[in-house]
Amino acid sequence: MSGNEILIVDDEMGIRELLSEILQDEGYRVKLAENAAQARTYRNQQRPDLVLLDIWMPDCDGITLLKEWARAGQLTMPVVMMSGHATIDTAVEATRIGALDFMEKPIALQKLLSTVQRALKRGGAQHHPEQTLASLGKGEAIVDLKAKLDQVLQQRRPVLLTGEYGVAFEPCARYLYTPNSPWVTVSNPQTLIDAPLSLLEQARDGLLYVPEVAELPRRAQQGLMLVVNKLEKFHARLVVTSSQPLLPLVTERQFDAALYQALAGLTVVVPPLRLHADDVPDLANQLLTQLIEARKAPQRRFATAALNQLRQHGWQGNHQELLQVVQSAALTASEEEISADDVQALLRLSSSAPRAPEAAPALPMTGVSFDQPLREARDEFERLYLEYHLKQAGGNMSQVAERVGLERTHLYRKLKQLGVQVGRRHNSSDD
Repeated sequence: MSGNEILIVDDEMGIRELLSEILQDEGYRVKLAENAAQARTYRNQQRPDLVLLDIWMPDCDGITLLKEWARAGQLTMPVVMMSGHATIDTAVEATRIGALDFMEKPIALQKLLSTVQRALKRGGAQHHPEQTLASLGKGEAIVDLKAKLDQVLQQRRPVLLTGEYGVAFEPCARYLYTPNSPWVTVSNPQTLIDAPLSLLEQARDGLLYVPEVAELPRRAQQGLMLVVNKLEKFHARLVVTSSQPLLPLVTERQFDAALYQALAGLTVVVPPLRLHADDVPDLANQLLTQLIEARKAPQRRFATAALNQLRQHGWQGNHQELLQVVQSAALTASEEEISADDVQALLRLSSSAPRAPEAAPALPMTGVSFDQPLREARDEFERLYLEYHLKQAGGNMSQVAERVGLERTHLYRKLKQLGVQVGRRHNSSDD
């Protein structure tokens, strides 16, 4: 017996009963809803392990319900859409909103069981749900962003997502991603140096995601240029992001000019959170719901006054700052209801925290003396370089290792060799 609970949402009683009988025989616990209203009520009370959701229903269609769950932060379980007469466009829209898969009616027994098994496996592996574009809000700034991404979808050229530190880059990249195809994230720049074509092979027919290209070392930029030139051969889409303006870095010869030209042709600016501040209360509630359902926070709810405080905040750190504030509020509030005072105290701390710079300072930047042997000058530069990245990452050694393209063990040896002090605060920040 698997014990997994599956919610079947379909207005046809015969289909509900047939699917229920098959799944119960396989050991699943099954709940039934004949319309979106019943499904909505059930989801408000608890989280099923999987939802089988019909697209066409009389009171409210499945796509609309899926969007509601995404915007409310309730799309934390895998959802498989069902329909007997849906178009390919409808199926693609559902998967871009956040549906995991699609089954065409009539549903063959083996197709049903394999899809359910795959969906449950995928859902169980996700400790934290992926944010989707629909979950970012419905303000004018997000509507405009979606329109721009829809235009980009029609092309296969590299896409550059730019914006302030902490904006929601990844949900935008996910919107450009073709469901059920490879998704490969470049988390270590060294892979672009050592094996760029291997990354492309992994991303064949899918999407290669490279965050913060401005921080790539020169050799990694060369590897990325090779990737750009081979995209068509592997039929892969490339999406890169940058929180720093790239053109000044090109002028200062810190970023490869040819690579910039290749990436900047399709540029989409992701709006800062303050430009859709009315979405903040809904975003905060959905993030809180996700934390609770992932069992990363106790049962909590925001007071109305607390949500007003969040909406009025400036959010220099954008979505990343909002997530950190919601996490802190969920873990530190003394009562089940998070009050305005709780939020205000956290916002004061958040506002005083250092932010990532808009652009990395250009060389010469540090006062390194040129009147010394090359080895000593190099050591002095490396010391200042690593101290800079330690500060920007708040002492988080994993982030520093990713930023500079070193393995953590090599990074520790290098810091010790250069005499850079790594205090207890730095070590504990990885936990």
